[in-house]
Amino acid sequence: MLSWIDTHCHLDASEFAGDVAEVRTHAAAQGVVHCVLPAVEVSNFVTVRDLAHQFGDSYALGIHPLYVPHAHEEDLDALDAALTIARSDPRCVAVGEIGLDYFVPQLQQSPQRERQEVFYQAQLRLARKHDLPVILHVRRSADRLLKGLRETPVRGGIAHAFNGSAQQAQEFLKRGFKLGFGGAVTFERALQLRRLATELPLDALVLETDAPDIPPRWLYTTAQERAAGQPQGRNSPGELPRMAQGVAQLRGIPIEALARACWRNALNALPGLGGLVPPANPDF
Repeated sequence: MLSWIDTHCHLDASEFAGDVAEVRTHAAAQGVVHCVLPAVEVSNFVTVRDLAHQFGDSYALGIHPLYVPHAHEEDLDALDAALTIARSDPRCVAVGEIGLDYFVPQLQQSPQRERQEVFYQAQLRLARKHDLPVILHVRRSADRLLKGLRETPVRGGIAHAFNGSAQQAQEFLKRGFKLGFGGAVTFERALQLRRLATELPLDALVLETDAPDIPPRWLYTTAQERAAGQPQGRNSPGELPRMAQGVAQLRGIPIEALARACWRNALNALPGLGGLVPPANPDF
């Protein structure tokens, strides 16, 4: 069985409250030997840390742009303090999930648009202070994120759920980032995303689920199906190997080659993983 790293998984989400241990055990049985658990707000810093220690995974600390409207300026001080404490914890591998979201209508308008940018820039500065890579939320915001990275360069990281242009992809790669691909790439109608997954250099890609969100095609239910009472499928880290198979097929390469590359790429993006998992995919 091949081994995989899920570089973005929210095991602390309420959807997993009743069976998180079973979900993680199932993922391990599918070959997902490590998950990176990004925080989204100050109140779940302890939860992601504890889950990472419980399951032998890793975590990141940050304030997600969707949570910025409810955040306070003092939360940035709390993040700084938490990152200072986490310097002695090898399982803290990044600042994240941070970024900008220009998809949600209320976040597109003042004052939340500007408030997002204040929190983004402040968290980039904290990443520099603590010498950590970042995990970026990228939703219709790639150019503004790149502008921030030009102004405040960091140690690279991962552009999570990337769905920008080839040119934007190259700009992230130049700055030491890897690009996260997951459930969205399994949809045949996602032509641009599938093209990127096919044509980008192999050393650009990492795999992620964003579980319980971004369900793959085989778990997705349409609005019509949901209206008829069929629930949306819950994504989980155990789905990652099947997603990987789809990416390998798109690229026309053996699944083993993709596994080897994505393992190496994850460690390059998040160097702290090097002390937690073998330097190379243990199946090779």
